[in-house]
Amino acid sequence: MKREEAQKRIEKLKKVIKKHRYLYHVLDKQEISEEALDSLKKELFDLENRFPEFVTPDSPTQRVGGKPLDEFDKHRHFSPMLSFQDAFTEEDMTDWKKRMERHSGKSPKEFFCEYKIDGLALELVYEKSILKTASTRGDGLVGEDVTENVKTIEAIPLRLRSPRFFSDEEKSFSEDSGWLDEGKSLIVRGEIFISKKEFEKINKKRKKKGEKAYANPRNLAAGSIRQLDPKIVSSRNLDFFAYDLVADLNTEETINPFGAKTHAKKHKLVRSLGFKTTKEKVCNGLDEVFLFREEAEEEREKLNYEIDGIAVFVNDNQFFEDLGVTGKAPRGGIAYKFPLKKAVTEVKDIKVQVGRTGSVTPVAILKPVEVGGVTITRASLHNEDELKKKDVKIGDSVVVGRAGDVIPYVIRVLKEMRDGNEKDFIFPEKCPVCGSRLVKRDEEVVKRCPSDDCVAKKREQLKHFVSKSAFDIEGLGDRVIALLMEEGIVSDPEDIFEIKKGDLIPLEGFGEKSANNLISSIEKSKEISLSRFIYSLGIRQVGERTAVDLAREFKSLENIKNAEREELLRVKDIGPVAAEEIEDWFVSEKNLNTVNNLRKAGVRIKNEYSKKDHLSDKTFVFTGRMDSFSRRKAKEKVLSSGGNVANSITEKTDYLVVGENPGSKLEAARKRGIETINEEEFINLL
Repeated sequence: MKREEAQKRIEKLKKVIKKHRYLYHVLDKQEISEEALDSLKKELFDLENRFPEFVTPDSPTQRVGGKPLDEFDKHRHFSPMLSFQDAFTEEDMTDWKKRMERHSGKSPKEFFCEYKIDGLALELVYEKSILKTASTRGDGLVGEDVTENVKTIEAIPLRLRSPRFFSDEEKSFSEDSGWLDEGKSLIVRGEIFISKKEFEKINKKRKKKGEKAYANPRNLAAGSIRQLDPKIVSSRNLDFFAYDLVADLNTEETINPFGAKTHAKKHKLVRSLGFKTTKEKVCNGLDEVFLFREEAEEEREKLNYEIDGIAVFVNDNQFFEDLGVTGKAPRGGIAYKFPLKKAVTEVKDIKVQVGRTGSVTPVAILKPVEVGGVTITRASLHNEDELKKKDVKIGDSVVVGRAGDVIPYVIRVLKEMRDGNEKDFIFPEKCPVCGSRLVKRDEEVVKRCPSDDCVAKKREQLKHFVSKSAFDIEGLGDRVIALLMEEGIVSDPEDIFEIKKGDLIPLEGFGEKSANNLISSIEKSKEISLSRFIYSLGIRQVGERTAVDLAREFKSLENIKNAEREELLRVKDIGPVAAEEIEDWFVSEKNLNTVNNLRKAGVRIKNEYSKKDHLSDKTFVFTGRMDSFSRRKAKEKVLSSGGNVANSITEKTDYLVVGENPGSKLEAARKRGIETINEEEFINLL
């Protein structure tokens, strides 16, 4: 091949490869296979080796540098890279808005919101459309020059997409046509991250080699970009989302770069130039911001990258600039994060509590701390073995978290914080409430109180019996149950249905109205579905799902009572342990008396599965608010007709029921071609 032909071919190859990089990484489209693209890159590499005089800094072959660096140079940012203050609650956000109003004397009309990537902030400087410098945030003023490493990231263009190829719509983003001049220089900022898929792949390889797995994607991304050898960085397949176009370095146009007067327009501009951005929305008022954050939290687990909340900006660039900076944070922006899931606090004491099945659980009494948006003062230590394994002492500093955002628990002890004043906790041999000697089955790790007369066990059983998923008796909370037991009005579940207004009026906290309300609530609860009745009995190993499966399979309580072990084992998700617990419960004379007494007291069990299961094997997902049903009631309707209910959209979803103000599930269903129905259509199906 002649020199002139090689030059033309090289330029053509670079243009085509860049086009497909933009399609794949920005528009999420793929017109040719990865093998075909690799073939084009190989041809370019071979030609540049033969004609090195045609190698340019923006060539795709220059993504992986040669020799490892000895150290990183420092790079001073054109303007400070600020970090946002955090907000966790709607109250925090309202306070932020009030602070802006006090400072400026006016209220923002629009907020720009986007998913907040849990990654590493990066600044990219382009001169004449070519990537010149990439640097980390550092202290906000000076960061580390990681240009050679950043060149390995396919999601970051080495040359900006030329405005000559913009559509008319893209060109209309700006009111100033002067920005179309490619000779200008500009800064793009964004977040480096590693996808969940790549993170799992890397950890799988490390485990095979017997190496320790990385803790989380963010730490791996941050550690990767600081590798001195670009070839190591390239192997990690890092990714990038842009979140800001900061300035045109050749002009004073720093507030509205290229005439883009809102943050939303800046986002459109960086996408046109060849970058990806996260999901975004312009919101009119905080109520819409709150809904967008709810959608983000709903989608969080389904995304292929980690987010820790949403970033919220005043959309008007001039207003944002006028608000200025407080400390190292802009007044006009805030990180509206998901509730914290971990925190460090102190163990003030360790006590044990008795559950409804007699299980005795050690509980850490904590110095109050906010975890998951809720202030907690107690955390479970699970059982005696776990207490010993974690070596928790009174006085320890501990990391606490929330399992499933519900149950606080102690994750680990910060032993390096000990000062010698910590005290060991001795697990009791007897029930702390009734004094019965605790027992432990061979196959279990928990110790239990065996006494049926233990007041603590009875109280927990009653709390379970009246809970929302069981009899759902409004007004019969923990305090009232404790009061009724203390006064001798209630001892067993059947006693609840014998309560009279005259029993309640003399009690502290009760008046005529509250007594009438509780009696009415008890009366309404007397009719109950079979599945909820089974759940209310508190049989070990029988949760809500198993109760539904039992009701669906056996159709009546009598059939469950008479079922053989083999019949129980045929029920979905019921194993030998659960089958034994169910059998044991129904051979107990005391338990059968409880069921008979409940019926005598007027409890009526609806056999909701006696009808034909016309929704058999159909899976429903709900989004938005419905007028005719609560979400729980709608779920019961589906289950009682033989269907299933899921929380998220998958290939197995048959119907998405769409109510008022639907969330992101609607878009997910449309993308997958899943049938969507409204509330009226859902009722007709039932």
